[in-house]
Amino acid sequence: MTVMTKPDHTTARATVSAPALSPATTVKPDLISVEQAKTMDVARMTDLFKAHLNPGQLHFMRLLGFHKIKIERAEGMFYIDQNGRRILDFFGGFGSLAFGHNHPRLLEARKKFQDEKRQEIAIAFMSQYAAALAHNLAKCSPGDLDMVFLGSSGSEAMEAAVKLAERAAGPKRPKVVYAENSFHGKTKGVLAITDGSLYRADFKVADNVVRIPFADIEAVERTFRSDPEVGVIVLETIQGGGGIIQAPAEYWQKLRALCDQYGVLWVADEVQCGYGRTGRFYAFEHYGVVPDVTALAKSLGGGKAAVGAMIARREVYMKAYGTPKTAMIHAMATFGGMGEACITSIEALNVLYDEGLIDNAAMTGDYLLQRLQALKEKYPKIIKDVRGKGLMVGLEFHDFSQTLPMVLRPVVSVLDDKLKGSLSGFVGALLLRDYDVLVAFTEYNRNVIRLEPPLICQREHVDRFVEALDSLLSRGIVSIVKDFVKSQVR
Repeated sequence: MTVMTKPDHTTARATVSAPALSPATTVKPDLISVEQAKTMDVARMTDLFKAHLNPGQLHFMRLLGFHKIKIERAEGMFYIDQNGRRILDFFGGFGSLAFGHNHPRLLEARKKFQDEKRQEIAIAFMSQYAAALAHNLAKCSPGDLDMVFLGSSGSEAMEAAVKLAERAAGPKRPKVVYAENSFHGKTKGVLAITDGSLYRADFKVADNVVRIPFADIEAVERTFRSDPEVGVIVLETIQGGGGIIQAPAEYWQKLRALCDQYGVLWVADEVQCGYGRTGRFYAFEHYGVVPDVTALAKSLGGGKAAVGAMIARREVYMKAYGTPKTAMIHAMATFGGMGEACITSIEALNVLYDEGLIDNAAMTGDYLLQRLQALKEKYPKIIKDVRGKGLMVGLEFHDFSQTLPMVLRPVVSVLDDKLKGSLSGFVGALLLRDYDVLVAFTEYNRNVIRLEPPLICQREHVDRFVEALDSLLSRGIVSIVKDFVKSQVR
């Protein structure tokens, strides 16, 4: 590089002669191709999961035996693994698979969209797909729930719902009430109303929140009456992470009346319990009430796209964002209302009604509850409770000591807290290993197995699941523990 300076009699200025531009030399890193990813074996998957995703989570996957399985494809009610084994899905992705795996109408709609080279991201313009999806959600929603915000996840939908409600409540009423054992998401905003020390860890969360017991209407009234700064209450209609916990109809009816009396906005989190899972489009519809704001996600994307939505009463929405000055405070994000995601959700909503899946959830869910109740009566020392609505069901086991012979109970009872969740874990692991059935668990009550199969579930699938569980429980607790221990040392 040569530096030249002009003579002193002029204003001195250094000039630099740039080097000649060299041709592009970007080297492609050692990337895995799509075909290589498809053919990857379990050992390589494990190495990459440990190296780049979540090494700690691998510990729990190993305990349950999930780390040995590579899912090759999925269809309807089943996963198919590397050995061609068909695994009955009673987990359902925490309620994300209302239509089962790879519903043909959803695949067809997505393929046609791709073949026609339709726009995916066009945020400079209005989207006919986002507009149509918003219209459909308004039509599916009762009362005057008709203003829609589209996002990509349940957490994002709940963030939007809480922000909207807080703004509409106004700066003089900034406090948000939430319930014990609630789960509303893991993003920073809704973490303040997610009642779990595991998820909160040592993060600094918003402090304008008030915690009350779930399903305690007296606690709601005391809080509203004593604190005029309360402007919003946020509740899951059915607590999923809490162990499939419901409140009676009178609770929701009195809650609606109290919110009207005290001018508090009610946000109903229907991310997991909504979208037909309980036998109504929204779970709150069972109780003849309508919230001010609600949120959906999970199955809204048909199991093929990540879609979340907030749906609000127009009056509330306009109060928060109804002027040109405030309209962009929480406008749609880059990936909210993407073309293919929206058409997937549009087709999914049509399938939901065309195939009668909401009614099927009610009828098949009743059958599932009846069959599980019979198992509870057969194994009263193992099964503590069966509860739920539609195809959102919780199966709770007794504390470990209570399932053992009487002579062992006093000794083991001191360990019940540490052993919490062990029996549900043993049962879940052995159902998968020995019966090709997949179930889920809950965040707060670890003694509960969570059952959220696709809404396409039929009686024959319920029978297969219940017969597998019956066969497993008939071994007795001691044998179940021994069988689980053997699975860990193989």
